[in-house]
Amino acid sequence: MRQFTAVVNPTAGGSTGAAALLGVARLLREAGAELETEYSHSLAHAGELARRAGDRGRVVLAVGGDGIAGVVGGALSGTGATLGLVPAGRGNDFARALELPTAAAGIARTLLRGEPRPVDTIEITSAAHHRTVVLGSVYAGIDALANRHANHARLLRGTASYYAGALRAVTTWRPAAYRVTVDGEPHAYRGYTVVAANSGYYGSGRRIAPDARVDDGLLEVVMIHHAPRRLFFALMSELEAGTHVRRPQVRVVRGREIRVEADREVPYGADGEVEAVLPVTAKVLPGALRVLR
Repeated sequence: MRQFTAVVNPTAGGSTGAAALLGVARLLREAGAELETEYSHSLAHAGELARRAGDRGRVVLAVGGDGIAGVVGGALSGTGATLGLVPAGRGNDFARALELPTAAAGIARTLLRGEPRPVDTIEITSAAHHRTVVLGSVYAGIDALANRHANHARLLRGTASYYAGALRAVTTWRPAAYRVTVDGEPHAYRGYTVVAANSGYYGSGRRIAPDARVDDGLLEVVMIHHAPRRLFFALMSELEAGTHVRRPQVRVVRGREIRVEADREVPYGADGEVEAVLPVTAKVLPGALRVLR
């Protein structure tokens, strides 16, 4: 029987990660599995807890949203340890890409009976040569600005904070001149963002990269060029279905290593949490993490 260590983000989704774990924990223990719970007081602390548990041969559960999933998964990347997900955040986009269940019974069944399958991760290197590993995507531009606003919203929670953050970002954004180098090939344009996607979803269910796959050894690079504001709003509404990629203002390429630069200070983020400014390099790590699916 599997032995689990749950790493909990106590404030995931504006409620409690602990509450989301309760029903799953009861089902795991009833099935005879061993479960211990660790509460993180920061994302860095969550990564430390995950590494310690993985070193002990335990299946590590990330309980929370994409931020803690990315940190825990990143900490386990390349170690041979196994990750399980208990989605309890605002977006849960990586769990969505894996088509994981969201109800307690389905989550417990996956954790008890699912097979550890390899997925790709993303190694990020900042201008200061700081290295981070995440799961879902790296994005630089208006979406990173919107996510920053959402993360710092005091009165709104969940999806509402994303919408409010996006509206605030759109009203203040100036198109940036990007230079995006994909496997040595440069792409220059003025626009709104560039996304290097391992997962097809970001921003709470938006299909930014409909053809992205978490286990193909490639990143889907989505570049959104400048457009009139009314057209940009129409394009954003198409993210729900992923049909925005048909627009002439959107270019999609695939690659293993992506370097993103801009002509001014442009924010970038990853998995809903990393907040920094360009330049940044994102490199896929094929099959680096085992996830119960």
